[in-house]
Amino acid sequence: MTVFTAAGTRARSGPPLSRAARKGYLRYLAPGALGFVIVVLVPFVMNIAISFTDWSGIGAPSFAGLDNYRRLVGDEMFWSAFANSIWFIVAMAIVPTALGLVLAAGLFDYLEPRFGQRVSSALRAGFYLPQVLPVAVAGIVWGWILTPYGALNTVLQKLGVTDPPNWLGDTAWAMPSVMLVLIWIQLGYGLVIFMAGMARIDPQFHEAAELDGASWLTRFRHITIPQMQPEIFVVLLTTTIAALKVFGPVFVLTKGGPGNATNVPSYYSYSNFFGTLQVGYGAAIATALTVVVIALTAAFIKIQSRAEGA
Repeated sequence: MTVFTAAGTRARSGPPLSRAARKGYLRYLAPGALGFVIVVLVPFVMNIAISFTDWSGIGAPSFAGLDNYRRLVGDEMFWSAFANSIWFIVAMAIVPTALGLVLAAGLFDYLEPRFGQRVSSALRAGFYLPQVLPVAVAGIVWGWILTPYGALNTVLQKLGVTDPPNWLGDTAWAMPSVMLVLIWIQLGYGLVIFMAGMARIDPQFHEAAELDGASWLTRFRHITIPQMQPEIFVVLLTTTIAALKVFGPVFVLTKGGPGNATNVPSYYSYSNFFGTLQVGYGAAIATALTVVVIALTAAFIKIQSRAEGA
């Protein structure tokens, strides 16, 4: 790292790293790099290779060239599953990010100064609890709640609703129901990151604006949100990627049904792998999804770089 002296000349803040020090750093990086190669890179390369084959998972695969990708372009079920991913992005990225930012600001600006950090921490932990629960456990519990004879419909019947919906079995209600569960799961993730980010904002900004008569909403719009842009980008990026890759909640709650109302590319790939034993085609779906995730990540990073450089 370099610094500028009073005369404007560049000066190093410390001696350059020795060769031994660089080797020391490499020793610490080696386990992570090895794990990445074994767990991520090798399976990814194998998946790409399999996507060019016609293989049932048994016996020797036969080379199919680009047949799986040609089929993918014309597969209406794949595009329907990909369109469903847009709703999952809304449920896992957009809504939890917006709600999490507002809730974090309310906890940080209102509850914590009045009721203390202990109350604020307890509420923050409560919002974050769904992130800690295993997806299978959360999915089973929500499945019990949303079944036709579950807790939700029992309450609705006692309130006078004679024919409550089949939340997970009706094509009109299945997607909103799964989206509601995903919002519940994802809300605490952004809230925790946003509260940590708000701690680094200089309180003098809010104090000066409050003295000028700015309301909480005005301070939230013109101070909190601009100062929180790095955290917002991180949360939106990670949750959008998670939404594109979502599998567990769909598998536990609906298995892509009813029909294909909640099907997503990751579950569609799984069903081709292990349901119809079209391993090559399932690998092509997974490869296409990976390309979309990488492209989206690159776009997010580029947008963030431009915003920070502005």
